[in-house]
Amino acid sequence: MTEKPDVQSGKKPASRTRRRATIRHSAARLAAVQALYQIEFSGSPVNGVIEEFRLHRLGAADEEVSGGAKANDVLFQELVRGAISRQEEIDGHIEAVLDDSWPLDRIAIVMRCILRVGTFELVSRFEAPARVIVKEYVDLAHSFFSGGEPGMVNGVLDKLASQLRPGELEARLERQEKSSE
Repeated sequence: MTEKPDVQSGKKPASRTRRRATIRHSAARLAAVQALYQIEFSGSPVNGVIEEFRLHRLGAADEEVSGGAKANDVLFQELVRGAISRQEEIDGHIEAVLDDSWPLDRIAIVMRCILRVGTFELVSRFEAPARVIVKEYVDLAHSFFSGGEPGMVNGVLDKLASQLRPGELEARLERQEKSSE
């Protein structure tokens, strides 16, 4: 069934607009992880990488990544700049929940980037629910890894969400339990 624009306003239904925004946010998260990877791997300057992504990667929709939606440029820049500017704080949060036998510098660069951007969102983007953030970065980990890495991302970000946003995940679970009774 195709959703048709409202006859009077000519606007698309809110649910379709929301889905498109979600896809654009997901594409921005993926691009932010890729940009952080490039910055860490090559030592490229942050502003140069952001501009390269804006000119060559975000400007055209990537069918494979975003289903035809362009990445949200504002969110992309916020994630990259925020994760870089608060990296020391973010790394401290991540290291606090990692097993002592797996220090952050021992984890693959892509994993570190996923965890850093996800943690940045948990500490700064309160408009995005913690459960959405955790799910988004677990999904991203699945796009890069086929082993246990997505489970590790889930475990780390879930612990951090419980610490950084106390009660948010638990409150949602309680609401679900009450509605299923």
